[in-house]
Amino acid sequence: MMRRRSNRQDAIREIVREKSIRTQRALVDELRALGFSCTQATVSRDVADMGLRKLSEGVYVLAEDLHLQRMLSEFVLSAARAENLVVVKCQPGTASGVAAAIDDADLAHALGSVAGNDTVLVIAESAEGAVTLQDLIEKLADTR
Repeated sequence: MMRRRSNRQDAIREIVREKSIRTQRALVDELRALGFSCTQATVSRDVADMGLRKLSEGVYVLAEDLHLQRMLSEFVLSAARAENLVVVKCQPGTASGVAAAIDDADLAHALGSVAGNDTVLVIAESAEGAVTLQDLIEKLADTR
């Protein structure tokens, strides 16, 4: 039982980071598409256990991503991708803080980051990983 809950919560973590999930029903549907058999009540308990929060835009975010979301929404202007690299443009003087928040979030696919004055270079493990990272950064920064 504990192993299944852990696997389901790992899947929830990935889903919430990769997609804009607005309802528990949508989360149940995403989990079922991945082969998990669960009810909305189960997902509701997972949401509470994991400390998921809703942003003002109405999408779920992980509790551990709240600091990242605050940093990105306040300081990030844009994100662009080239192969396995994501270039994040920031307000002048804020790139090192944004890079630290990205590194602290321990995001899947991110190998590390390098910061200048107003630019962060995030190195992803693959081009596909960079797409996922860019999408997450844009989602949390609300630059879409």
